[in-house]
Amino acid sequence: MQITDDLNRLLDIVPDEIRQPLEQHPQRNNLIEVVMDLGRLPEARFPSLAEPLSQTPVSKADLSYCIDRVGSFGGDNRAGIEQTLHRISALRNRSGEIIGLTLRVGRAVFGTIGIIRDLVETGQSILMLGRPGVGKTTALREIARVLADDLEKRVVIIDTSNEIAGDGDIPHPAIGRARRMQVSRPELQHQVMIEAVENHMPEVIVIDEIGTELEALAARTIAERGVQLVGTAHGNRIENLMKNPTLADLIGGIQAVTLGDDEARRRGSQKTVLERKSPPTFEIAIEMLERQRWVIHERVSDSIDSLLRGREPNQQIRSVSDSGEVTIERESASPPVRFPGMPASASGPAAVSAMRPVTPISGWRSAGKMVPMPPQNEKFAAATAANSAPVLPETRYFEQLLEESLSVEPVPQQRGRYSQNVGPNGEDLPLHVYPYGIARHQLEQVISTLNLPVQLTKDIESADVVLALRSNVRNQSKLRHLAKTRQVPLHTIKAGTIPHVARALRRLLDMDDPGTPEVADLALFARSGTSDELEALEETRLAVEQIVIPKGQPVELLPRSPNVRKMQHELVEHYHLKSHSFGEEPNRRLRIFPA
Repeated sequence: MQITDDLNRLLDIVPDEIRQPLEQHPQRNNLIEVVMDLGRLPEARFPSLAEPLSQTPVSKADLSYCIDRVGSFGGDNRAGIEQTLHRISALRNRSGEIIGLTLRVGRAVFGTIGIIRDLVETGQSILMLGRPGVGKTTALREIARVLADDLEKRVVIIDTSNEIAGDGDIPHPAIGRARRMQVSRPELQHQVMIEAVENHMPEVIVIDEIGTELEALAARTIAERGVQLVGTAHGNRIENLMKNPTLADLIGGIQAVTLGDDEARRRGSQKTVLERKSPPTFEIAIEMLERQRWVIHERVSDSIDSLLRGREPNQQIRSVSDSGEVTIERESASPPVRFPGMPASASGPAAVSAMRPVTPISGWRSAGKMVPMPPQNEKFAAATAANSAPVLPETRYFEQLLEESLSVEPVPQQRGRYSQNVGPNGEDLPLHVYPYGIARHQLEQVISTLNLPVQLTKDIESADVVLALRSNVRNQSKLRHLAKTRQVPLHTIKAGTIPHVARALRRLLDMDDPGTPEVADLALFARSGTSDELEALEETRLAVEQIVIPKGQPVELLPRSPNVRKMQHELVEHYHLKSHSFGEEPNRRLRIFPA
């Protein structure tokens, strides 16, 4: 980068006792500003520190010495030095007398926009955001020069405070061939903006510090006439503009809308939501977090829509290293942890224990007993007995199963059949699912418990698949049409219960292997995760896996409360078996039947 600052021209307007320490200062080239307040010590400010320049307080004579050597102060209390970029700002008392000065060093930095040169050449309007002192005006000046000299466009600068092109009638060479229009009073900036379009046929208009509603409206008028806009506004991030009613129109404006019942259900939101009012005035927004680290919103409309829906916007982070190399990174929300996959061997209690936490023995496990019912016929019982383990009394057999189930150490989980970043059909993970008519909390419970690489989305356009209830799809021709036109697969399930949802998500991820037994994660079916719920579900799991499926015997479980019995029914359904409740409260219990 090439830097020109004409620092000597600024030092010439201050008294000798202030100028001499600055001329000999080792960090002179990094000077930001000189502050002179009446009755206080003069101060030099650098990027990392501030130092006093004299032990003598500033007097009125010192202030007058400076004022006599600069141009006249305008309505914004700013003045300059002719054909330089320095800015002198005044502090006044209640009677209008100047009692303080801020002498800001203006530098022309050539090459500072190499980080966004490709965006400047697109011809799209660019809005630059950042705190004071981060270099917005410097970047704006360089953009004007590149557009005028390198791209040979007709550029007009609306220079309200003479800060971009310097003080005086002859603009500073740092803006190249660009033309500059001065503004007599700051409150007339919006009128000069319109005048520039109507009188001088610009292809590009450069504006510094858009700060009023009239200026924002004028910027929209200019953009609608096909003129490229490059402007700045105060605010660290794009979210600041969303909350600023004066400047919100620059990014499209925000309004509250009331949705219909179907649309609110489809989005999974309240009926009254915030939405973008119109297309943004600026297509590109740049957040200047630091001098060499900028955040780029390539599509402001998409970023605003994402923020209004509670999602992180898609944005770039560009930075420049000490060697001048530009680094571009893309910032996005952290993806969920990938599903580790099924174990290679999933048989017996050991494989089941790998999918659930080991809990201490308590409650029915130490005293309760499940009661298997007699086989339906002697022939089947004989065949079952021939393939079973050594014969033990039924009560002792179940106690042994419980002991084995709780004493087995979990086996290490192995990677699944797909890579960490690619799904079964080559799609990027996580899989984006758009749910319709299915309780979102149940989907989130299944995804969290099974640790699936699935992310729910409220926007069908960003979805990889639509998951809906079969009954809803029959009555929703609009949903079928949307899925067809956007080429998004539509997957339906019979019911919105946890087993159906879990089976559907696993099928979408190609995790259903006919040769691998299904392993039930008990935490998936428990509501509150209490020990009583887990005990009842463990009882059900053992009954199914050790008696009903291998021996073909029905089993009656211990009496449970209605809520716990519902969880047991769902777990039985997970194994594609049937169960019914029998008896009277409080002794009503589950009976599980073989397939």
